[in-house]
Amino acid sequence: MTGRQGPAFSRRSLIGAGLGISAVGLAAAGSGQAMAAGSAVTGRGSATGRGSAPARGRSFLAAAMDAYPDHGGIRLTQSYTDQAGLFSTAFTYDNALAVLAHLAARTADGLPRATALGDALLYAQTHDPAYDDGRLRQAYNVGPYTFYDGSLQPDGFVRADGTANVGAQFGFTGTAVGDMAWAGIALSALARRTRARRFLAGAVRIGEWIERTGRTDEPLGGYKFGVDGANQRLPFTSTEHNTDLVCLFGRLARLTGDRVWLERRGRAEAFVRRMWEPSGGFFYTGTNDGVTVNKTPVPEDTQTWTHLALGSRGRGYSRSLDWAAAELAVLDHAGRANSTVPAGQSYEGVTFSSASLLANEDAPIAEGQPRPDRNGVWFEGTAHLALALRDRSGRGDEARARRLIASIEQAQDLLGGGQTVGGRALPERCGVVSASSPLDTGFGFGYYPYRHTGATAWYLLAAARSNPLEA
Repeated sequence: MTGRQGPAFSRRSLIGAGLGISAVGLAAAGSGQAMAAGSAVTGRGSATGRGSAPARGRSFLAAAMDAYPDHGGIRLTQSYTDQAGLFSTAFTYDNALAVLAHLAARTADGLPRATALGDALLYAQTHDPAYDDGRLRQAYNVGPYTFYDGSLQPDGFVRADGTANVGAQFGFTGTAVGDMAWAGIALSALARRTRARRFLAGAVRIGEWIERTGRTDEPLGGYKFGVDGANQRLPFTSTEHNTDLVCLFGRLARLTGDRVWLERRGRAEAFVRRMWEPSGGFFYTGTNDGVTVNKTPVPEDTQTWTHLALGSRGRGYSRSLDWAAAELAVLDHAGRANSTVPAGQSYEGVTFSSASLLANEDAPIAEGQPRPDRNGVWFEGTAHLALALRDRSGRGDEARARRLIASIEQAQDLLGGGQTVGGRALPERCGVVSASSPLDTGFGFGYYPYRHTGATAWYLLAAARSNPLEA
């Protein structure tokens, strides 16, 4: 996530905000269509959803990528099912993850799909409607829709004038360092797999934009958040962003042979290390002003991504995984306040942040939204933790990771039935919902039980034991 201190500019912060999605609709979205409550989950094929659980996850990514066949071959993957109310929005972060998940699969169509998505990111980089400096926007539109005010968005990913279709109707026009870093990580992975120079060139352009725009000499150092839609520099500095840069800059150093990227990696890594709280064994979220560390809320991904990115250099910080597993653990079931989980089912995992556990269950997450369930499971974060535990491979880590993955696979089987992408029905039991029930992140936005490209991609990475943040 990118919206730690500036949620208005996060790729996730506007999800569901002000869209008027009802609690009744969310309850329906969370139920498994034509599934009996409490049905046993085996992860094996059935008459209504053949293939292994990972194969069905990949089917969702394929369907979300191919949802608008009449709007050109250059395309990105829609991030959420239509029921989330974001229409054809394709977040840059989600598409970077889709690239990495396709590459990790090593199936016949994995590399072609990853390559097509990588080329679409390069197209966006070189066909921005306003800038030619290597940036990517927070999100794009990939298919036509009629907006809430009745205005028509008629284009696919490539507009009639040849420019990339930036997600302007929702205000997804800014550029965050974290989103850029993940796109660069995806392009660098394609460069390593294909040896195609265009992907490395695109990743280098991303790295140079981050260096020009994000570098700061404030006391805490690191790289700042990015720019808003008016191209104004944002003052926040995120632990997660700088963790992403440890990977990206490390990869660029290896792929280009240019040692300047090692210096830049060192700057990002130094900021991450300054966010460590040794007495608690966790990382803080970042800083608003470059001077003072934000002490609350404490999010999940700064605990797990740091482990995945720092590798052997981060062995002294591996307690952060234990902190996340213990302090952010949740168990969601129908008996919970505001839960939308059907009777007879339960889901274990982790929530988004320490603030999620303290959410006001008597008030809506945002205007027009349902009330939160403090025990709602955030499945993307649950996959982060499962993968990080597998990577650490300590005593009991694999057993714990398997339980978390089983919970995610049960969610794929039973939650989010009947949802669509581009008005088209999805393959049954395919794709992982963002959250088991409405979940307040504590950062000004929420997650809901809609099938999601990002959550599905992280599940696939965890299932494949593929660390996307390894330099």
